[in-house]
Amino acid sequence: MRRRLPGPAVLIALAVVAVAVVAALFGWLLVPDATRQDLATGITYPGTGHPLGTDELGRDVLRLLVAGARTAVLGALAVSAGSMLLGNLIGLPAGYLGGWTDTAAMRWADLMLSVPALLVAIVVAGTMGGGFWLAVAVLIVLFAPTDARVVRGAVLEQRTRPYVEAARLQNLSPWRIMSRHVWPNIVPVALANTFLNFAYALVSLASLSFLGLGVAAGSPDWGRTLSDNKGQLFANPWAAVAPGLAIIITAAAVTVVGDWLQERAEARRLAR
Repeated sequence: MRRRLPGPAVLIALAVVAVAVVAALFGWLLVPDATRQDLATGITYPGTGHPLGTDELGRDVLRLLVAGARTAVLGALAVSAGSMLLGNLIGLPAGYLGGWTDTAAMRWADLMLSVPALLVAIVVAGTMGGGFWLAVAVLIVLFAPTDARVVRGAVLEQRTRPYVEAARLQNLSPWRIMSRHVWPNIVPVALANTFLNFAYALVSLASLSFLGLGVAAGSPDWGRTLSDNKGQLFANPWAAVAPGLAIIITAAAVTVVGDWLQERAEARRLAR
């Protein structure tokens, strides 16, 4: 039983992820007036009524963090899930079928991986006027090649296994073998890479928002809050430090949880 229980680091990471998810899903209910300005108050240090102080517009920093989790977490989730889906659709047939399918898929992946993802996202978002969902769509396309290569490598390892040969002898179609037999055995690898992509996407979306190419001005978002308050380090350092810490801690926690889930999924697969 002790071996099955997660360690302290995993428990802390799970708690951080749980808080981030709750804030992302119910933040608009918890802090419905997060962007309310109070110019008379202005920027203040942490104190009674404002645990993290206020920014130069009089907005409560803690409320902005809770409300900003929505775009930060859900945007990163959309990128990681979308890139996983696209990467699996490309990498699974590439690894199993081989031939021209593998060649075309991997040359496309090599081309996409040869360019810096964040720089391309900045150029595309800047050229087309920015926007949150545009940034999400661009990152999905740019993250998918990594998923495709990871999935392809896992499939290459599985396709020579006896269970695949047995499925072929039963005259099952390639797509049935891939979807019903091969894919369940590469889920741990795909799952770990998805969590890793979530962390990368969280930082990338925050970077785009920091540059003004993500969410609209005035919207609650961790990257945007950090950008708006970067000049207030001496007036109220928590206005800039808090969103930066939220990005770093959440990304690290998601990575730890992803590694733990991969280990559990791999152990269950081997136990069957």
